Amino acid sequence: MPEHTDDGPIGPVDASLVPRYGGESTFARLPRLDQVSHADVALLGVPFDSGVSYRPGARFGPGHIRQSSRLLRPFDPALRAEPFAEQQVVDAGDVVCNPFDIKAAIEAIDLAASDLLGRGTKVVALGGDHTIALAMLRALARRHGPVAVLHFDAHLDTWETYFGEPYTHGTPFRRAAEEGLLDERRCAHVGIRGPLYSSLDLQQDEQLGFQVFTADDVEGRGAADVARGVRARLGDGPVYVSIDIDVLDPAHAPGTGTPEVGGLSSRELLVILRGLAGMEIVGADVVEVSPSYDHAEITGIAAANVAYTLLSLLALNSRPDSGG
Repeated sequence: MPEHTDDGPIGPVDASLVPRYGGESTFARLPRLDQVSHADVALLGVPFDSGVSYRPGARFGPGHIRQSSRLLRPFDPALRAEPFAEQQVVDAGDVVCNPFDIKAAIEAIDLAASDLLGRGTKVVALGGDHTIALAMLRALARRHGPVAVLHFDAHLDTWETYFGEPYTHGTPFRRAAEEGLLDERRCAHVGIRGPLYSSLDLQQDEQLGFQVFTADDVEGRGAADVARGVRARLGDGPVYVSIDIDVLDPAHAPGTGTPEVGGLSSRELLVILRGLAGMEIVGADVVEVSPSYDHAEITGIAAANVAYTLLSLLALNSRPDSGG
């Protein structure tokens, strides 16, 4: 049973009493949604990968991230935050996604996220492939209106179709733009690299409202400077943070479906994320973890720590004087 405090949120199981390798495998060994009366933030598993174009397996990502999160601890020294004490964080379990009908799966994810948002709970989705971002954006836009998207990825994910199909892991942000879900003055990609189909890919992406910070920009300018550039681009207003784990170099995240060389290190990604402190983050996802290609939980541990940093950012915004 997660540790309970009389005057605050229910936190993770106490690792000094229950070994980290034992007990229920919720994210960071947090309570389940049904064990609390109210949740400020929920980790929502989305075991869906029918939208992938290369390696399958991200349907097993949520479970792998949870297993890899057992070593997380209650205090984040980098952000001076206590993400499990400053807000009630829970594991909301998994969405039941139809693996044979992508539209039905998107609708189910949208419904699950909308239900949590309707309770006043922020959602961090654990994927699953990147198709799920469209469902999350639909749910958030109904509540907040068009939102800025900060998208960490090796790939643009703004292509028109794959094999004639409009709903795939390479198309969510084009569909989101077409549906009016994005604040196109404030969107950005970070970590883009590798070959494209043509130069038109970049032109069309810019027309959809995205500014690109490439992996080479991170190398040349440094992660802290890119973080400042990202903040300037996002400005004020609600932000959705979408993190494809393949933004990391395969050395740091081998367990993913479409790996690209020359990516960010896990340290660089965390530095840029921490640079978002104080911004109005209204939701997030961590996607494309494919455990069958992982080694020694390298990718799972990276994804778990990325999700933990997102929780710390949300904790900072929950403080009375944050304005977030």
